[in-house]
Amino acid sequence: MAKGKPLQGVRVLDLTRVLAGPFCAAQLGDLGAEVIKVERPKYGDDSRFFGPYKNGESSYYMLMNRNKKGITLNFKSEKALKIFYELVRKSDVVVENFKPGVAAHLKIDYETLKEINPRLIYASISGFGQYGPYAPRPGYDIVAQAMGGLMSITGYPDAPPARVGSSIADVSAGLYAATGIMAALYAREKTEMGSYVDVSLLDSVFAFCETNIVRYTIGGVIPKRVGARHPLSAPFDIYRAKDGYVVIAVANERIMDRLWALMGRMDLKEDPRFKTDADRSKNDVALKAIIEDWLKDTTVAEAVAAMLEKSIPASPLQNIPQACADEQIAARHMLVTIEHPRAGKVQITGNPMKFAGVPDNDYKSSPELGADNEAVLGELCGCSPEEVRAMEEAGDL
Repeated sequence: MAKGKPLQGVRVLDLTRVLAGPFCAAQLGDLGAEVIKVERPKYGDDSRFFGPYKNGESSYYMLMNRNKKGITLNFKSEKALKIFYELVRKSDVVVENFKPGVAAHLKIDYETLKEINPRLIYASISGFGQYGPYAPRPGYDIVAQAMGGLMSITGYPDAPPARVGSSIADVSAGLYAATGIMAALYAREKTEMGSYVDVSLLDSVFAFCETNIVRYTIGGVIPKRVGARHPLSAPFDIYRAKDGYVVIAVANERIMDRLWALMGRMDLKEDPRFKTDADRSKNDVALKAIIEDWLKDTTVAEAVAAMLEKSIPASPLQNIPQACADEQIAARHMLVTIEHPRAGKVQITGNPMKFAGVPDNDYKSSPELGADNEAVLGELCGCSPEEVRAMEEAGDL
Protein backbone atom coordinates (compact mmCIF):
# COMPACT_ATOMS: atom_id res chain seq x y z
CA MET A 1 0.00 0.00 0.00
CA ALA A 2 1.35 3.41 -0.96
CA LYS A 3 2.52 5.74 1.79
CA GLY A 4 1.27 9.29 2.09
CA LYS A 5 3.46 12.05 0.69
CA PRO A 6 5.86 13.60 3.24
CA LEU A 7 4.21 17.06 3.43
CA GLN A 8 0.58 15.98 3.53
CA GLY A 9 -1.26 18.10 6.10
CA VAL A 10 0.91 21.18 5.47
CA ARG A 11 -0.89 24.20 4.00
CA VAL A 12 1.10 26.76 2.00
CA LEU A 13 0.01 30.20 0.84
CA ASP A 14 1.99 30.96 -2.31
CA LEU A 15 2.14 34.70 -3.05
CA THR A 16 4.96 34.39 -5.56
CA ARG A 17 5.34 35.16 -9.23
CA VAL A 18 7.34 34.01 -12.27
CA LEU A 19 10.07 31.47 -11.35
CA ALA A 20 12.05 31.28 -8.08
CA GLY A 21 9.05 31.50 -5.75
CA PRO A 22 6.61 29.42 -7.81
CA PHE A 23 9.32 26.77 -8.27
CA CYS A 24 9.82 26.65 -4.48
CA ALA A 25 6.09 26.25 -3.83
CA ALA A 26 5.79 23.65 -6.59
CA GLN A 27 8.40 21.49 -4.82
CA LEU A 28 6.28 21.63 -1.66
CA GLY A 29 3.16 20.75 -3.65
CA ASP A 30 4.93 17.83 -5.31
CA LEU A 31 5.73 16.50 -1.83
CA GLY A 32 2.09 16.59 -0.77
CA ALA A 33 1.54 20.05 0.72
CA GLU A 34 -1.73 21.82 -0.02
CA VAL A 35 -0.47 24.85 -1.93
CA ILE A 36 -2.89 27.74 -2.45
CA LYS A 37 -1.56 30.15 -5.06
CA VAL A 38 -2.74 33.70 -4.43
CA GLU A 39 -2.79 35.95 -7.50
CA ARG A 40 -3.88 39.43 -8.51
CA PRO A 41 -7.47 39.61 -9.74
CA LYS A 42 -7.96 39.70 -13.54
CA TYR A 43 -4.23 39.61 -14.36
CA GLY A 44 -2.59 36.96 -12.17
CA ASP A 45 1.02 35.85 -12.23
CA ASP A 46 3.11 37.52 -14.96
CA SER A 47 4.16 34.08 -16.18
CA ARG A 48 0.62 33.38 -17.42
CA PHE A 49 1.73 35.46 -20.40
CA PHE A 50 5.00 33.61 -21.06
CA GLY A 51 5.21 31.16 -23.97
CA PRO A 52 5.20 28.62 -25.37
CA TYR A 53 1.43 28.27 -25.36
CA LYS A 54 -0.95 25.37 -25.85
CA ASN A 55 -4.55 26.28 -26.59
CA GLY A 56 -3.76 29.79 -25.32
CA GLU A 57 -2.35 28.54 -21.99
CA SER A 58 1.22 29.23 -20.87
CA SER A 59 3.28 26.06 -20.50
CA TYR A 60 5.73 28.08 -18.37
CA TYR A 61 2.94 28.79 -15.88
CA MET A 62 1.69 25.20 -16.00
CA LEU A 63 5.15 23.85 -15.19
CA MET A 64 5.84 26.17 -12.26
CA ASN A 65 2.37 26.01 -10.74
CA ARG A 66 1.47 22.35 -10.91
CA ASN A 67 -0.13 20.73 -7.86
CA LYS A 68 -1.61 24.03 -6.63
CA LYS A 69 -5.04 25.45 -5.98
CA GLY A 70 -5.68 29.01 -7.18
CA ILE A 71 -7.43 32.01 -5.66
CA THR A 72 -7.33 35.75 -6.27
CA LEU A 73 -6.98 38.48 -3.65
CA ASN A 74 -6.61 42.24 -4.01
CA PHE A 75 -4.33 43.16 -1.11
CA LYS A 76 -5.33 46.80 -1.45
CA SER A 77 -8.85 45.82 -0.40
CA GLU A 78 -9.56 45.71 3.35
CA LYS A 79 -12.07 42.92 2.81
CA ALA A 80 -9.55 40.84 0.89
CA LEU A 81 -6.89 41.52 3.52
CA LYS A 82 -9.24 40.30 6.23
CA ILE A 83 -9.81 37.10 4.26
CA PHE A 84 -6.07 36.65 3.81
CA TYR A 85 -5.48 36.97 7.55
CA GLU A 86 -8.08 34.27 8.13
CA LEU A 87 -6.23 32.04 5.68
CA VAL A 88 -2.97 32.77 7.53
CA ARG A 89 -4.54 31.58 10.80
CA LYS A 90 -5.21 28.22 9.19
CA SER A 91 -1.96 27.83 7.25
CA ASP A 92 1.55 26.65 8.00
CA VAL A 93 3.66 28.47 5.42
CA VAL A 94 3.66 31.73 3.46
CA VAL A 95 6.07 32.15 0.54
CA GLU A 96 6.59 35.54 -1.16
CA ASN A 97 9.08 37.02 -3.61
CA PHE A 98 8.16 40.71 -3.54
CA LYS A 99 10.91 43.30 -3.64
CA PRO A 100 12.01 43.94 -0.02
CA GLY A 101 9.62 46.37 1.66
CA VAL A 102 6.60 45.63 -0.52
CA ALA A 103 5.15 42.98 1.81
CA ALA A 104 5.33 45.39 4.76
CA HIS A 105 3.64 48.08 2.68
CA LEU A 106 0.82 45.65 1.89
CA LYS A 107 0.59 44.58 5.57
CA ILE A 108 1.40 40.96 4.74
CA ASP A 109 4.98 40.85 6.06
CA TYR A 110 6.27 38.39 8.64
CA GLU A 111 6.10 40.83 11.55
CA THR A 112 2.42 41.38 10.86
CA LEU A 113 1.49 37.78 10.17
CA LYS A 114 3.33 36.18 13.08
CA GLU A 115 1.02 38.12 15.42
CA ILE A 116 -1.89 36.37 13.72
CA ASN A 117 -0.23 32.93 13.65
CA PRO A 118 2.89 32.50 15.84
CA ARG A 119 3.49 29.03 14.31
CA LEU A 120 3.74 30.44 10.78
CA ILE A 121 6.79 29.70 8.62
CA TYR A 122 7.36 32.73 6.37
CA ALA A 123 9.81 32.56 3.46
CA SER A 124 11.01 35.52 1.40
CA ILE A 125 12.89 35.05 -1.87
CA SER A 126 14.51 38.12 -3.39
CA GLY A 127 17.41 39.14 -5.60
CA PHE A 128 19.78 40.18 -2.82
CA GLY A 129 18.10 39.29 0.47
CA GLN A 130 16.32 41.34 3.09
CA TYR A 131 19.41 43.18 4.37
CA GLY A 132 22.77 44.38 3.07
CA PRO A 133 23.62 47.31 0.80
CA TYR A 134 22.08 45.72 -2.31
CA ALA A 135 18.80 44.65 -0.67
CA PRO A 136 16.68 47.35 -2.42
CA ARG A 137 17.91 46.43 -5.88
CA PRO A 138 15.73 44.46 -8.32
CA GLY A 139 17.13 40.98 -8.86
CA TYR A 140 17.08 38.78 -11.95
CA ASP A 141 18.69 35.46 -12.74
CA ILE A 142 21.33 36.84 -15.11
CA VAL A 143 22.23 39.59 -12.64
CA ALA A 144 22.80 37.05 -9.88
CA GLN A 145 24.83 34.81 -12.20
CA ALA A 146 26.98 37.79 -13.16
CA MET A 147 27.52 39.16 -9.64
CA GLY A 148 27.89 35.78 -7.95
CA GLY A 149 30.91 34.82 -10.07
CA LEU A 150 29.23 32.00 -11.98
CA MET A 151 29.33 33.64 -15.40
CA SER A 152 33.05 34.34 -15.07
CA ILE A 153 33.75 30.58 -14.98
CA THR A 154 31.17 29.54 -17.60
CA GLY A 155 32.14 29.25 -21.26
CA TYR A 156 35.39 28.90 -23.16
CA PRO A 157 38.54 30.96 -22.49
CA ASP A 158 38.55 32.50 -25.97
CA ALA A 159 34.91 33.64 -25.74
CA PRO A 160 33.01 36.07 -23.48
CA PRO A 161 31.55 34.83 -20.18
CA ALA A 162 28.28 32.91 -20.66
CA ARG A 163 25.07 32.56 -18.73
CA VAL A 164 24.33 29.00 -17.61
CA GLY A 165 21.77 27.54 -20.01
CA SER A 166 18.99 27.33 -17.41
CA SER A 167 17.87 29.91 -14.83
CA ILE A 168 20.15 28.46 -12.20
CA ALA A 169 19.90 31.44 -9.84
CA ASP A 170 16.11 31.24 -9.70
CA VAL A 171 16.01 27.47 -9.42
CA SER A 172 18.74 27.25 -6.78
CA ALA A 173 17.05 29.97 -4.72
CA GLY A 174 13.76 28.08 -4.99
CA LEU A 175 15.45 24.88 -3.81
CA TYR A 176 17.18 26.61 -0.89
CA ALA A 177 13.89 28.24 0.12
CA ALA A 178 12.06 24.89 -0.01
CA THR A 179 14.84 23.30 2.06
CA GLY A 180 14.69 26.15 4.58
CA ILE A 181 10.92 25.84 4.86
CA MET A 182 11.12 22.11 5.51
CA ALA A 183 13.86 22.65 8.12
CA ALA A 184 11.70 25.30 9.81
CA LEU A 185 8.71 22.94 9.83
CA TYR A 186 10.86 20.31 11.52
CA ALA A 187 12.13 22.83 14.10
CA ARG A 188 8.55 23.89 14.81
CA GLU A 189 7.76 20.35 15.91
CA LYS A 190 10.16 20.93 18.82
CA THR A 191 9.63 24.62 19.58
CA GLU A 192 5.96 25.14 18.58
CA MET A 193 7.12 28.44 17.08
CA GLY A 194 7.32 29.58 13.48
CA SER A 195 10.27 31.29 11.88
CA TYR A 196 11.42 33.49 9.03
CA VAL A 197 13.42 32.16 6.04
CA ASP A 198 15.35 34.71 3.94
CA VAL A 199 16.84 33.44 0.64
CA SER A 200 18.44 35.45 -2.15
CA LEU A 201 19.36 34.67 -5.75
CA LEU A 202 22.85 36.11 -5.28
CA ASP A 203 23.58 34.00 -2.19
CA SER A 204 22.30 30.88 -3.95
CA VAL A 205 24.47 31.36 -7.04
CA PHE A 206 27.51 32.16 -4.90
CA ALA A 207 26.98 28.92 -2.95
CA PHE A 208 26.61 27.00 -6.22
CA CYS A 209 30.12 28.11 -7.23
CA GLU A 210 31.24 25.55 -4.58
CA THR A 211 34.93 24.58 -4.88
CA ASN A 212 35.72 27.56 -7.10
CA ILE A 213 35.37 29.75 -4.02
CA VAL A 214 37.86 27.80 -1.91
CA ARG A 215 40.23 27.52 -4.85
CA TYR A 216 40.49 31.29 -4.50
CA THR A 217 40.17 31.81 -0.71
CA ILE A 218 42.51 28.95 0.20
CA GLY A 219 44.51 28.22 -2.95
CA GLY A 220 44.90 31.79 -4.17
CA VAL A 221 43.77 30.79 -7.67
CA ILE A 222 41.35 32.95 -9.64
CA PRO A 223 39.19 30.37 -11.49
CA LYS A 224 38.93 30.93 -15.23
CA ARG A 225 36.66 29.68 -18.00
CA VAL A 226 37.81 26.27 -19.19
CA GLY A 227 34.87 25.24 -21.37
CA ALA A 228 33.28 21.87 -20.68
CA ARG A 229 36.32 20.31 -19.01
CA HIS A 230 36.93 20.02 -15.29
CA PRO A 231 39.40 22.66 -14.05
CA LEU A 232 41.37 20.19 -11.91
CA SER A 233 41.02 16.73 -13.49
CA ALA A 234 41.61 15.12 -16.88
CA PRO A 235 40.26 13.50 -18.92
CA PHE A 236 37.03 15.11 -17.74
CA ASP A 237 35.48 16.75 -20.80
CA ILE A 238 33.52 16.27 -24.00
CA TYR A 239 35.29 14.49 -26.85
CA ARG A 240 34.40 14.30 -30.52
CA ALA A 241 33.61 10.83 -31.86
CA LYS A 242 32.62 9.75 -35.37
CA ASP A 243 28.99 10.92 -35.16
CA GLY A 244 28.78 13.23 -32.14
CA TYR A 245 30.24 13.92 -28.72
CA VAL A 246 31.13 11.64 -25.83
CA VAL A 247 31.62 12.67 -22.21
CA ILE A 248 34.43 10.95 -20.32
CA ALA A 249 34.99 11.54 -16.60
CA VAL A 250 38.11 10.06 -15.00
CA ALA A 251 38.42 10.73 -11.27
CA ASN A 252 41.26 8.41 -10.19
CA GLU A 253 44.23 6.42 -11.45
CA ARG A 254 42.40 3.06 -11.43
CA ILE A 255 39.87 4.38 -13.95
CA MET A 256 42.67 5.97 -15.98
CA ASP A 257 44.46 2.64 -16.21
CA ARG A 258 41.30 1.03 -17.56
CA LEU A 259 40.98 3.80 -20.16
CA TRP A 260 44.63 3.46 -21.25
CA ALA A 261 44.09 -0.29 -21.66
CA LEU A 262 40.86 0.17 -23.64
CA MET A 263 42.61 2.66 -25.92
CA GLY A 264 45.56 0.30 -26.36
CA ARG A 265 47.88 3.02 -25.06
CA MET A 266 49.40 1.61 -21.88
CA ASP A 267 52.65 3.15 -23.15
CA LEU A 268 51.28 6.54 -22.08
CA LYS A 269 50.82 5.48 -18.44
CA GLU A 270 54.40 6.44 -17.62
CA ASP A 271 54.52 9.46 -19.92
CA PRO A 272 55.48 12.38 -17.62
CA ARG A 273 52.77 14.52 -19.24
CA PHE A 274 50.04 12.12 -18.12
CA LYS A 275 51.40 10.28 -15.08
CA THR A 276 49.13 11.92 -12.49
CA ASP A 277 45.79 13.66 -12.59
CA ALA A 278 47.54 16.99 -12.06
CA ASP A 279 49.92 16.24 -14.95
CA ARG A 280 47.04 15.31 -17.23
CA SER A 281 45.17 18.47 -16.29
CA LYS A 282 48.20 20.62 -17.19
CA ASN A 283 48.52 18.82 -20.53
CA ASP A 284 44.82 18.53 -21.24
CA VAL A 285 45.07 19.81 -24.82
CA ALA A 286 47.55 17.09 -25.81
CA LEU A 287 45.54 14.44 -23.97
CA LYS A 288 42.31 15.50 -25.65
CA ALA A 289 43.92 15.21 -29.08
CA ILE A 290 45.05 11.64 -28.30
CA ILE A 291 41.60 10.61 -27.06
CA GLU A 292 39.82 12.16 -30.05
CA ASP A 293 42.22 10.42 -32.42
CA TRP A 294 41.17 7.14 -30.74
CA LEU A 295 37.47 8.04 -31.09
CA LYS A 296 37.50 9.40 -34.65
CA ASP A 297 36.36 6.14 -36.29
CA THR A 298 34.05 5.07 -33.44
CA THR A 299 30.39 6.02 -33.04
CA VAL A 300 29.15 7.57 -29.82
CA ALA A 301 27.10 4.46 -29.02
CA GLU A 302 30.07 2.14 -29.59
CA ALA A 303 32.45 4.28 -27.53
CA VAL A 304 30.07 4.65 -24.60
CA ALA A 305 29.22 0.94 -24.56
CA ALA A 306 32.91 -0.01 -24.60
CA MET A 307 33.78 2.33 -21.74
CA LEU A 308 30.79 1.37 -19.59
CA GLU A 309 31.72 -2.29 -20.00
CA LYS A 310 35.06 -1.40 -18.34
CA SER A 311 33.33 0.75 -15.65
CA ILE A 312 34.72 3.98 -17.11
CA PRO A 313 32.24 6.84 -16.49
CA ALA A 314 31.04 7.91 -19.94
CA SER A 315 27.89 9.10 -21.67
CA PRO A 316 26.61 10.56 -24.90
CA LEU A 317 26.13 14.31 -25.01
CA GLN A 318 22.36 14.51 -25.47
CA ASN A 319 20.23 17.41 -26.61
CA ILE A 320 16.88 18.16 -25.00
CA PRO A 321 14.79 15.88 -27.30
CA GLN A 322 17.24 13.04 -26.69
CA ALA A 323 17.13 13.60 -22.92
CA CYS A 324 13.32 13.62 -23.01
CA ALA A 325 13.37 10.27 -24.85
CA ASP A 326 15.93 8.67 -22.53
CA GLU A 327 14.74 5.42 -20.93
CA GLN A 328 16.22 6.38 -17.55
CA ILE A 329 14.23 9.64 -17.54
CA ALA A 330 11.12 7.59 -18.29
CA ALA A 331 11.87 4.97 -15.62
CA ARG A 332 12.29 7.69 -12.98
CA HIS A 333 9.10 9.53 -14.02
CA MET A 334 11.07 12.69 -14.73
CA LEU A 335 8.76 13.52 -17.63
CA VAL A 336 5.15 13.39 -16.49
CA THR A 337 1.78 14.27 -17.99
CA ILE A 338 -0.77 16.61 -16.47
CA GLU A 339 -4.32 17.24 -17.71
CA HIS A 340 -5.14 20.95 -18.01
CA PRO A 341 -8.82 21.95 -18.42
CA ARG A 342 -8.02 24.12 -21.45
CA ALA A 343 -4.67 22.93 -22.75
CA GLY A 344 -5.40 19.22 -22.41
CA LYS A 345 -2.53 16.80 -21.86
CA VAL A 346 0.80 18.53 -21.23
CA GLN A 347 4.19 16.98 -20.49
CA ILE A 348 6.29 18.64 -17.79
CA THR A 349 9.35 17.74 -15.71
CA GLY A 350 8.84 15.61 -12.63
CA ASN A 351 10.35 16.03 -9.18
CA PRO A 352 13.79 14.44 -8.58
CA MET A 353 12.97 13.61 -4.92
CA LYS A 354 11.75 10.03 -4.75
CA PHE A 355 10.43 8.31 -1.61
CA ALA A 356 10.06 4.56 -1.27
CA GLY A 357 6.42 3.51 -1.53
CA VAL A 358 5.21 7.00 -2.47
CA PRO A 359 3.76 7.59 -5.98
CA ASP A 360 5.87 10.01 -8.01
CA ASN A 361 3.79 10.43 -11.17
CA ASP A 362 0.42 11.71 -9.92
CA TYR A 363 0.74 15.40 -10.75
CA LYS A 364 -2.21 17.78 -10.90
CA SER A 365 -2.59 20.68 -13.32
CA SER A 366 -1.91 24.31 -12.55
CA PRO A 367 -5.03 26.31 -11.61
CA GLU A 368 -6.94 28.67 -13.84
CA LEU A 369 -7.05 32.19 -12.43
CA GLY A 370 -9.28 32.24 -9.36
CA ALA A 371 -10.55 28.72 -10.06
CA ASP A 372 -10.71 27.77 -6.38
CA ASN A 373 -12.09 31.00 -4.92
CA GLU A 374 -15.40 29.44 -3.91
CA ALA A 375 -13.96 26.15 -2.66
CA VAL A 376 -11.06 27.59 -0.63
CA LEU A 377 -12.87 30.60 0.82
CA GLY A 378 -15.91 28.49 1.55
CA GLU A 379 -13.94 25.84 3.41
CA LEU A 380 -11.43 28.02 5.25
CA CYS A 381 -13.25 31.35 5.65
CA GLY A 382 -16.92 30.33 5.71
CA CYS A 383 -17.82 32.43 2.66
CA SER A 384 -20.92 31.47 0.71
CA PRO A 385 -20.79 31.21 -3.10
CA GLU A 386 -22.89 34.38 -3.27
CA GLU A 387 -20.42 36.27 -1.06
CA VAL A 388 -17.51 35.11 -3.16
CA ARG A 389 -19.18 36.21 -6.39
CA ALA A 390 -20.05 39.60 -4.86
CA MET A 391 -16.42 40.14 -3.81
CA GLU A 392 -15.24 39.13 -7.30
CA GLU A 393 -17.58 41.69 -8.85
CA ALA A 394 -16.40 44.35 -6.40
CA GLY A 395 -12.73 43.73 -7.26
CA ASP A 396 -11.80 42.29 -3.85
CA LEU A 397 -11.02 38.93 -5.43
